[in-house]
Amino acid sequence: MDGPQTHADSDPAPDGAEPDRAVPPPPPDPAALFILLDALRLAAPPELQDRLTALLREALLTLRALIDHYLERLDEPHVDRRVEDIPIE
Repeated sequence: MDGPQTHADSDPAPDGAEPDRAVPPPPPDPAALFILLDALRLAAPPELQDRLTALLREALLTLRALIDHYLERLDEPHVDRRVEDIPIE
């Protein structure tokens, strides 16, 4: 043997499934962005805190509207549109 064989080098996984070769990175976490923005708001002078609070509220409402929009699209039945070739003379 050339050396110890790791789990990543073995053929099948113990449960019989294929081992993951390339795992995509996790999606970005929007919570981290809002925590950062809230920290900036708290560090801002008092006259800017109200404006930053309003900005955060608008960003959250926009995110909520996007989520609602995509949820509505998920509930719609899939429409299979029929396409017909029309000859041009």
